[in-house]
This record gives sequence, C-alpha cells and structure tokens, in this order.
Amino acid sequence: MVSAARMDRVRASEEGAARLRAELAEVGVVLPSLRVDPLTVASGGSYPLVDLGRCNLDTALRLTAVLYEARRGTGPAAGAEASPGDVLRARVRELNREGRLP
Repeated sequence: MVSAARMDRVRASEEGAARLRAELAEVGVVLPSLRVDPLTVASGGSYPLVDLGRCNLDTALRLTAVLYEARRGTGPAAGAEASPGDVLRARVRELNREGRLP
C-alpha cells in the first residue's frame, strides 16, 4: 500500500509539472514530453523527478530566446516596449489558445 505522504509527494510533482507546462505555454514554449518521471515515482525516492523530455530545434530555440530575454530583462514582462518578435510570439500564443494553430 502507498503511504499518504508518498501520494502527497507524487501529487506535488504532478502539480509542479502542470504549473511548469502552463508557464512555458504563456511564453509560447511547449515541451510535448514534459511529465513526471514514472521510474522515480516507482522507486519511492523523496520526490519524483519532472522529466522535461525532448523537443525539436524550434522549441529549443524558443526556450533559449525566452530565457535570454528574462535574464537580460528585455522581455515584455520587464516593462520594455514590445519588439516585433514579442508581438509575434504574443499573437502565436493567442492563436494557440484559440486552437487555430496546429
């Protein structure tokens, strides 16, 4: 039988993965393989690992751009005027939310 504490840790890992997925989606990055690692769930360690999975080059470059902008403080969240790239990313996110892009 699985202890309540163990189930709480698994649930916390699942919630963490879901929050990460949602935050990445807000900046236009989708990691299709993001999940809680089933091997660490089964192993009974302190907390299951969140597996970021694999992604294609386009996704890796988008993630790199988002991290770069965040580090430099040049993204829209930093209060800077939106660049054409920021405007385009915002539009793509909007269309993704509407389900109009594959």
